[in-house]
Amino acid sequence: MRAVKLFLPATLVMAGILVCTMASYGKPEYSKKEGNKKCVYCHAKVEAKEAMAKNLTDAGKYYAAHNHSLDGYTEKK
Repeated sequence: MRAVKLFLPATLVMAGILVCTMASYGKPEYSKKEGNKKCVYCHAKVEAKEAMAKNLTDAGKYYAAHNHSLDGYTEKK
């Protein structure tokens, strides 16, 4: 019984860590190139990989249209 009390919570924590780390679809090279910006800077919300290209913010549209660069982009307030 004592083993179950330790094993079950440890298993749930590990499963949660695995699920959270697998949900990242961003490209690390884009983040490094643009100064560690978060995904939501260019995307309205984080969804499945196939839907990410469709939910771009103004910054994301600018980034896609200007050869994957934010040089010259000014945020609208």
